[in-house]
Amino acid sequence: MSRDLSATWSLPADELLRLLDAREAGLDEKEAQKRLKQYGANLLRPRKESYSILLLLSQFNSPIILLLVFAAGLSFYLHEVASASIILVIVFISGLLGFWQERSAADAVAGLLAIIQIKASVIRGGIQKDVLMEHVVPGDIIVLRAGDIVPGDCRILQSRDLFMNEATLTGETYPAEKMPGILEQDTPLNRRINCLFMGTNVVSGTAKAAVVHTGTDTEFGRVSQRLKVLEPETEFERGVKHFGYMLLEITMVLVVVIFAINVYLARPIIDSFLFSLALAVGLTPQLLPAIISINLAHGARKMASHKVIVKRLASIENFGSMNVLCTDKTGTLTEGTVKMHSVLDLDGKESDEVFLMAYVNASFETGFGNPIDQAILRYRSPDISGFKKLDEVPYDFVRKRLSILASFGSENTIVTKGALVNVLEVCASAMIGQEVVDISLAKDQIQARFQELSSKGFRVLGLAKKTVKADVLIARDEERMTFLGFLVFFDPLKEGIGETIHDLKQLGIGLKIITGDNRLVASNVSKQVGLLRDRILTGPEISRESNEALQKLVQEVDVFAEVEPNQKERLILALRKSGCVVGYMGDGINDASALHAADIGLSVDSAVDVAKEAADIVLMEKDLSVLKQGVIEGRKTFSNTMKYVFMATSANFGNMFSMALLSLFLPFLPLLPMQVLLTNLLTDLPEMTIAGDRVDPELVSQPKRWSIGFIRNFMVTFGLLSSLFDFLTFGALLFLLHANADQFRTGWFIESVVSASFVVLIIRTRRPFFSSRPSSSLIVVTILVGIFTFLLPFSPLSEPFGFTRISAESMVVIAVIVGIYIGSAEIVKKIFYRMVPR
Repeated sequence: MSRDLSATWSLPADELLRLLDAREAGLDEKEAQKRLKQYGANLLRPRKESYSILLLLSQFNSPIILLLVFAAGLSFYLHEVASASIILVIVFISGLLGFWQERSAADAVAGLLAIIQIKASVIRGGIQKDVLMEHVVPGDIIVLRAGDIVPGDCRILQSRDLFMNEATLTGETYPAEKMPGILEQDTPLNRRINCLFMGTNVVSGTAKAAVVHTGTDTEFGRVSQRLKVLEPETEFERGVKHFGYMLLEITMVLVVVIFAINVYLARPIIDSFLFSLALAVGLTPQLLPAIISINLAHGARKMASHKVIVKRLASIENFGSMNVLCTDKTGTLTEGTVKMHSVLDLDGKESDEVFLMAYVNASFETGFGNPIDQAILRYRSPDISGFKKLDEVPYDFVRKRLSILASFGSENTIVTKGALVNVLEVCASAMIGQEVVDISLAKDQIQARFQELSSKGFRVLGLAKKTVKADVLIARDEERMTFLGFLVFFDPLKEGIGETIHDLKQLGIGLKIITGDNRLVASNVSKQVGLLRDRILTGPEISRESNEALQKLVQEVDVFAEVEPNQKERLILALRKSGCVVGYMGDGINDASALHAADIGLSVDSAVDVAKEAADIVLMEKDLSVLKQGVIEGRKTFSNTMKYVFMATSANFGNMFSMALLSLFLPFLPLLPMQVLLTNLLTDLPEMTIAGDRVDPELVSQPKRWSIGFIRNFMVTFGLLSSLFDFLTFGALLFLLHANADQFRTGWFIESVVSASFVVLIIRTRRPFFSSRPSSSLIVVTILVGIFTFLLPFSPLSEPFGFTRISAESMVVIAVIVGIYIGSAEIVKKIFYRMVPR
């Protein structure tokens, strides 16, 4: 295939197809697969393949681990083979555990994302079919309709009333009209009306187009390659990063100081170096990435079981901390199945003539399938065989009208339906009975009927017609029309919706309705579900408010009516600036910008492509009860992640900190490097089961947010408590039991591992530990670690690790110290949560 395609907009269509070696019947599957291998997947960034060997190697790319391996190699060189071998084995086992966790998490996420992959409609071998967007290749013929995302840079072959949203590429907020044709070679990008660009989406109309460029060869791909734009960090990701930096800074200062002092005290340099690095391994939460990955993946799997699919794992935390949810009423408060109630003339009587015109309009509409037209077509089926469609101006969000030009016999008629206000503005007259009167004489009657119907919760559209001689139709022909009557629709409330809203409120989530319906309809529905406060804010009122005033108003108002698409984003940004964590649920073409603006974008599996692509989380059902279960699982995931953080900053940190300080005063190292690493490995094992731990109800009852200040307070309080009992252990071993170096290390190792493992059962809950049942896996692993630790000094592994048998008296003293520590931790926990605000 020739690739001299630098100015495709200036070529005739048949010449372009020749250069692409393509035809309007599409590529055959064999050729498509060949091109996929030749040009690669249609992606802006290469997919990150999680090859097992690379994932395994990544477990050992920490600078501290690499230094530890280097130092172990140096020990081999100095003939300290046994200790160096044990160090390397422990490092390898730790890496394998991290690899196993992350591999499981990656596989789980890949399986979930496969459920909601976006597809493109292509013609292959003369048959229209859906393929994954990443499998679209140059030369493919694609078919587009409203809501579709363009899968590559394309040249239009055929189109019908096609309008595109190109804001992602050109910054232009208004839809751009597109059509086939040939342009000059020097036509700038924003005027190439015969081209479609990757990443843009169809607002209305249909098209058939030839794909010219895919992936990084597209205009959007070139921009993204230059900018290397990364997804913005969530609050959770920023919190994890700052937490890691905080511990890293403390660790590096401590390790350098300890190493320098040990060298100054004339202790062996290699032992001192290995000891310092082993401390660094114990101090740094190396398993944090793996623990977070497995926690989030476990949470995503649980959420999927409740029909909530997570596209971006880090968004789970935002989901859990969400305290405001914005959504339309259709499909959330109501069933989302619009039904026609009646078709009325201006006198409020059922009218067959008005319905016939409405049926013609709905039958011939091709731009975008919508529930309104489907409701009209289901209502009745009059005979329209005498009508013939001539032309169409599709619905758009500016005009809010849809017009059809149809012929019946020798008469051509424009039939327009749409929002009542927008239909009235193009009407010069109205039909009352069989008489046509000036619109000014009927406006009061029309408005009164409209208000009466709207106040009962009905959605009301207007219908108008006009006889013309032309056989083509353009938007400006919508003028001097005759108003015919009202199309009345209803959407029943969902069963149990009031209870669901109450449940969300109990979870600390306030619901705000943002709808395009008029204030009377919004008021009626909101009253039925108990949402309405004293005021409804309408679109015109929103446009008059300053950003500062709007920030205050959005906190006082729960229902927003007559809202324009571009105002949704403004409302969400106002809520965010007022301190709320905002979720937005949208499934329409005009929801993409609002989904991007929210802290958490929610869509549904049946949504248009552009909405699903913009969302962080996709619901398999548009149901608030599904959302409620997802929020609970999201909060459980966040809670279990924070448990690991608390563990890493309490007993583990306190033990390593105490050991570092004691090494300055003892004539020997308190633990050998391999013993420090074994301590770190064993205390990590219970923490690796945290993803499946039970979560107390009070931890999911309200939104929770990441707080470095709270973590710091927790670390200081429980780290100091751990250090206090460490020094108590040191004193007992040295002055009460008169332990030698090997006995001291053995006793200290047992106390350190057992206390750090069992305190997990204390700090995992805010309740008394005996009233909150941990998961079975956490209990089993904790007990096994405790048994292994007590038996190790009496096993054949004792000598290689530098341990020795200790007396029964020593065991009893250690057990008493651990017991007192566990009891003290429970008391301190109670005081801490009472005094420190969360």
